Amino acid sequence: MYNPCYNTEEWLSVAPVHPARAILKGLRVTTGPSSQAIQLTCPSCRASLRASVVTIVDAQHPELKARLIAGQLNLAMCPNCGMAIMISAPLFYHDAAKQLALVHIPQQLNARQEEQERFIGDATSLIMRTLPPNAPRGYLLAPRRFLTLNSLIDAVLEADGVSRETIEAQRQRVDLIGRLAEAAERGDDALAALVNQRRSEINDEFFATLDTFIAASRQVGRDDSAQLLLALRHRLAELVGFTGTGDETLSEMPDVATTEAVERLIAASDDDLEGVIAELRPVIDYSFFEEWTSRIEQAEQAGDHATAERLTARRSVILETVERMDREAQALFDAGANLLRAALDAAAPERVLRERSDQINEAFMLVLQSNLAAAERSGQVQLAERLRAIEHLATSIVEESLSPEDRFISQLLQAETPQSAAQLLRQNPAMITPAFVKHLNELADQMDQNGRKPAGDRLRQLAREASVMLF
Repeated sequence: MYNPCYNTEEWLSVAPVHPARAILKGLRVTTGPSSQAIQLTCPSCRASLRASVVTIVDAQHPELKARLIAGQLNLAMCPNCGMAIMISAPLFYHDAAKQLALVHIPQQLNARQEEQERFIGDATSLIMRTLPPNAPRGYLLAPRRFLTLNSLIDAVLEADGVSRETIEAQRQRVDLIGRLAEAAERGDDALAALVNQRRSEINDEFFATLDTFIAASRQVGRDDSAQLLLALRHRLAELVGFTGTGDETLSEMPDVATTEAVERLIAASDDDLEGVIAELRPVIDYSFFEEWTSRIEQAEQAGDHATAERLTARRSVILETVERMDREAQALFDAGANLLRAALDAAAPERVLRERSDQINEAFMLVLQSNLAAAERSGQVQLAERLRAIEHLATSIVEESLSPEDRFISQLLQAETPQSAAQLLRQNPAMITPAFVKHLNELADQMDQNGRKPAGDRLRQLAREASVMLF
């Protein structure tokens, strides 16, 4: 059985995520099947790994809701040692049908009040834009806040009509699954002894809960964990004489996000393929390639050899592209970490930053913000002050090199709310030209191709608002 742990103090120094701080720019609120790719370090073996984080769960996406309730949301698996890492990230849960708006911001993030309010404001604005014109919105203005993720999940279940007693019984079954898995690792004798002690609790409801965990593990690509739980299920069924089915059908359950990704990449043109891969990178994992291979096998069995060959060739292109993107991303973050170390070690950090100004990019700024957040959490006041000074210098150097148009776009993206950005547009009518609107749309397309769809959507919205001002 995996041992989830909160990885808030173990962010890789070159990782681009301290979620509460990253949200300050309004580019990291993700919803629906969208997620943001992050890089972190395994607290067990210190290996670098990529993972995906979701910050908004909407009930209209049942696969995300199921992962949240099963404890599988924002969970990463270290490919080196197999450790499961629970990523601490802010979360906004929304259910329009029940007029439910719930927020959990982990205390481990040590987010300032203004950062918390900005996250809630960004999430609320995004959700409001997805609602029909006449849908109620008042409940979104006062979301309920929860200190723990478990208490938020309890509220979701209660809203679904699940009683407190049922929730507690489910929690006890989950605890028993963990204990049985640990006993199984110690050997058959330890497992048999624990089964004898708790035999009355290993019933139909217990196996239903275990089946849910197996399905959830498969959905997020954690097939090793699913296999361990499946082996445990078979052994328990033998020990208690359970004959109910369930695990056989679990392997047939489709992963909605994976299936959609496969369909989109099959349909994508050669020219659009790389952009779609970048957008879908967080869900291109083992499960994705497993389903893709299944499509190839189905085509071969049907005698459609042309389709099988086309899918095989595209699978190779996708794999090569993903590996290249990951190498490029790692190189960018490594370069950002190296530049930050050089600036910290230098007596004159401004000279270092100016000499290497071409390396002051998003990766560098995310590395800097991650280290600044870590310094603030650990109370390293002097280090935090030096990092803030470097951040100010880097921002100034970048803005000096920008054209007036790009500097204005940067200001728009850093506006606290969409309303503030719209007001900034109205205050600068001389900047609004057809060329400016075209530039915004081109930047939006670039963001989409780089897998940053929320940023692309925001730029596209700014382009629409600016185009209205032209008439």
